[in-house]
Amino acid sequence: MSLEKLLENPRVWRGSSQVGARPGLASGYPQLDRCLPGGGWPQQALTEILIGQYGIGELRLLMPALARLSAEETQAGSGDQPEPGWIAWVAPPFQPYTPALQQYGIDLSRLLIVRPKGSSELLWSAEQALSSGTCAAVLLWPDTLDDQAGRRLQLAAEKGASWAIAFRPLSARQQASAAALRLELQSTGQGTRVHILKSRGGRPTVLDSLL
Repeated sequence: MSLEKLLENPRVWRGSSQVGARPGLASGYPQLDRCLPGGGWPQQALTEILIGQYGIGELRLLMPALARLSAEETQAGSGDQPEPGWIAWVAPPFQPYTPALQQYGIDLSRLLIVRPKGSSELLWSAEQALSSGTCAAVLLWPDTLDDQAGRRLQLAAEKGASWAIAFRPLSARQQASAAALRLELQSTGQGTRVHILKSRGGRPTVLDSLL
């Protein structure tokens, strides 16, 4: 009997994909957490957020988790006294508005802005930050991100126990991705719709008016 035929048998129990999942980082949005294996953002992994334009809630979606990370100690602190991890922004297309970040609870003393000169330097900077063990999260805005580059970011995030978040255009949806989680954000008349396109150990789903 083939494996496909065996799995079609109703007497065969399939273990839940969420059993044994690594605990996630609570997003601050219970509706989203319920749809993510581990109950939150995948840690030590790459998350991709696809957007058609800036300012539709992509940063607001991350703020609760980033605020908490900016206050928590990293696994590899400086010297004998661990300290909160850095929140690195690599090639942001705008100047972060610090009053808004403070309002969300981000510790500005742990914010690091990196302005690389080109695409190769951008990816190198992100890799170094992720693998350093001192960055709790690394946000990056690459012009392009092929599957090989995505895998390198994923490996760097695992090595440094960090969280990588790459913002990409909607046109990247048809491209292969090594990300553990891939979201698409769309602005609607009622708010921002979050479409989970890919979730390692989870299922695609659509959350209307999450933001």
